[in-house]
Amino acid sequence: VQLQASGGGLVQTGGSLRLSCATSGLPFSRNAMSWFRQTPGKEREFVAAITRSGDSTFYADSVKGRFTISRDNAKNTVYLQMNSLKPEDTAVYYCAARNGGSNLQYSRYYLNWGQGTQVTVSS
Repeated sequence: VQLQASGGGLVQTGGSLRLSCATSGLPFSRNAMSWFRQTPGKEREFVAAITRSGDSTFYADSVKGRFTISRDNAKNTVYLQMNSLKPEDTAVYYCAARNGGSNLQYSRYYLNWGQGTQVTVSS
């Protein structure tokens, strides 16, 4: 199983980035997909999740209205569109996959993780 996150970079406050996570080796359409983020010295934090069919999405309060998670089951890829970025969004962003549709905001339920992509928002 491989999850390959990409699309991170350096952006100014108020800017946008689109993260992608291409997967292989897992039944993508049968996995809920999520994005988490982590900064040094802190625990991994839930950002957004999308159910297997894509009909439901969930967001951390800190990103609601600014970030949008989506998926393309034909391409085995999940996306995170990030708008109106703030310096506090600076982190390494990880995509993750899991079976099941509950407790999507808890990292301990995920077995498959991508390698992370760095997002840096300058003030």
